[in-house]
Amino acid sequence: MADAVRLRLLWLLLLLLPACTGQEINVSNRQPEGFAPWQETIPVYRIGPNDKLNIRFRLTPELNETALVAPDGSIAMRATGRVQVLGMSAAEAEGAIAQAALVVLRNPEVSVGFEDAAASQVFVGGMVRRAGAFPLTGRRGALEAVLLAGGFENEARMNEVVLIRRGPGNRPMLRTVNLQSFAASAATIDDVPLFPGDIIFVPRSRVAEVALWVDQTIGRTIPFSRAFSYSINRFPTGGGGL
Repeated sequence: MADAVRLRLLWLLLLLLPACTGQEINVSNRQPEGFAPWQETIPVYRIGPNDKLNIRFRLTPELNETALVAPDGSIAMRATGRVQVLGMSAAEAEGAIAQAALVVLRNPEVSVGFEDAAASQVFVGGMVRRAGAFPLTGRRGALEAVLLAGGFENEARMNEVVLIRRGPGNRPMLRTVNLQSFAASAATIDDVPLFPGDIIFVPRSRVAEVALWVDQTIGRTIPFSRAFSYSINRFPTGGGGL
């Protein structure tokens, strides 16, 4: 009896789908909570573990040195001891080092450069074969990052891939990218360029998402009027869920 009721409910939902959504299933692409509007700006590079920094003291060059960022995000220098620089821009690190150097210097003037940006990575997750972090060397596009992750799974929605990037004020921004045409032509020259810290999330195909949604609606008796949207909308700020 329970199986018969479940089957009727399933048929009812499938019959109602065209009436509720038009001729096809339209997945909402609204701005998820916690994400800033997208801006085409070059993000500031943020210091990470294993980065090698060139630190220069303009008035006391004898204190100049190269420092390796430790796994905990700190550097150790003769003039300052340990200073936490994880997630800072070069300008922010200059301020932190100058502040720490006040113990031994009157008016330190500090500059920070990168000898090796080892933490320059992009993160790829979702419907790819090998999710994870990948080095970003030179110019690399979103499709190339997906290929580094082993390519798309069969259920991947290639025409609406999610790109998350830190924008002005270090707030995360989100947009979607159509990689289907790039993948079909294998032309990566016009691919969307990536920057360190970018996150690529490949959602499921429309069919797979509808199947999951119907199953959850039946199994958990969620009201049918519940909004149907990207699973990315349920992720916490900062791109969790990869």
